[in-house]
Amino acid sequence: MTGQASDILIASAHYVTLFIISVGLLQNAMYFAQLILSGHELSTNPPVRRTALLWKRYADLAPPIALLSPAYNEELTIIESVRSMLSLEYPSFEIIVINDGSTDKTLERLKEEFDLKPVSRAFPQTVDHAPVRGIYKSARQSRLIVIDKENGGKSDALNAGINISRAPIFCSMDADSILEPDALLRAVAPFVDDPSRVIAVGGTVRLANGCRIENGRLIEVGMPRNPLALFQVVEYLRAFLMARLAWSKLGAITIISGTFGLFKRSSVLAVGGYSKDTVGEDMELVIKLHRHFQRADKPYRIAYVPQPVCWTEAPETLKVLGRQRSRWHRGSLETFFRHTDMFMNPRYGRVGVLGFGNIFFVDILGPLAELLGYILIPLLTFTGLLSIDYLLAFLAVSFTFGIAVSVGSLALEEVELKRFPHARDLVLLMCMAILENFGYRQLSNIWRIVGTVEFLRRKKGWGVMTRKGFKS
Repeated sequence: MTGQASDILIASAHYVTLFIISVGLLQNAMYFAQLILSGHELSTNPPVRRTALLWKRYADLAPPIALLSPAYNEELTIIESVRSMLSLEYPSFEIIVINDGSTDKTLERLKEEFDLKPVSRAFPQTVDHAPVRGIYKSARQSRLIVIDKENGGKSDALNAGINISRAPIFCSMDADSILEPDALLRAVAPFVDDPSRVIAVGGTVRLANGCRIENGRLIEVGMPRNPLALFQVVEYLRAFLMARLAWSKLGAITIISGTFGLFKRSSVLAVGGYSKDTVGEDMELVIKLHRHFQRADKPYRIAYVPQPVCWTEAPETLKVLGRQRSRWHRGSLETFFRHTDMFMNPRYGRVGVLGFGNIFFVDILGPLAELLGYILIPLLTFTGLLSIDYLLAFLAVSFTFGIAVSVGSLALEEVELKRFPHARDLVLLMCMAILENFGYRQLSNIWRIVGTVEFLRRKKGWGVMTRKGFKS
């Protein structure tokens, strides 16, 4: 190799390494900013501890809510989930379970457990969805309505629920989820406090794996024994308590989890309901709402409230978890590239600059840069093209900062919310927050790359999500 060629190779190695480290530093700077913002928000606006005080403050003003629960092959969890919804402490609500053409015994179990009877209920076809085969109402529980329709996917099922519902606010949730009794009362608070501007509110999602659930109620918070589920407990804390609270504070939140979110029905109808040609329907809806209100120059607010909690089942096998994560990433990319004109566009305010900027650096550049770093930087160091300083800098960015952010999220949870009853649970999660950086994090990036490849190949569909069901 000539001296000039060697110089070019060394310079290229330096530039690639600087790019990888710069992306990592930018991501970690974002994470630390989120941690500081969420910590400040929780310390200055601590959640109300007592449900009785919430009821006194909001019960007379709380608007009616329709809980929309799409169900496809959910026979293992559907009864516990409906029981959970029926036990909610909220003045006025109805439950609409949408059986989206299940091929198992979901509908049969609902009929047997709640004595469903066919009813006639007129509804407008404001947003499009697959044909409804029948509507049922429980003879035992006046709040419960079950829609039986042809399969059309989760977005399609939610659109059917929106059409048939009559409440001004609807709550989107999964049929494999359990709401805490005061979850609706806590989540509706922003709608009551700021009724003219608030159009959507997201709540916290946590993992039910390892918890004790009886008759649709969470009896005791516990830790899962499965290592994959434990890693996900840390992930969910970081994603909800830290990230979404911070983005809500900045007015740039880009996703409300489809597992638990409240929306003003009129606003969702104004943007055409849920989009049916994406697997990231929850993120797509939030972006459509941002776009609609920004273009119309109307004041609005999309909020996140950390205290209302929805408990859901997490995958415990690599195959199912990998399928879920690649699908999530594919949905994020679908939404980003469908709305690229919003990226760094001041016309769309903070969501265009900060929200879309975060998606670009964290979801698009992040996985590729990090995986390239794991491969190239050690290789270039050992071949002598890079000094050891670059390797140490990359390791600091990849591991030290990652551990600090995860541990900081756990500390925030313990100081402000105190949802884990045993000190040993926090010690266990602290260990998992450290260990996730040595294997699980790298695996997560591989799944995100798989999601990118699936997006480029225009793959559609959700794939099979195996359930174990809630254990008492």
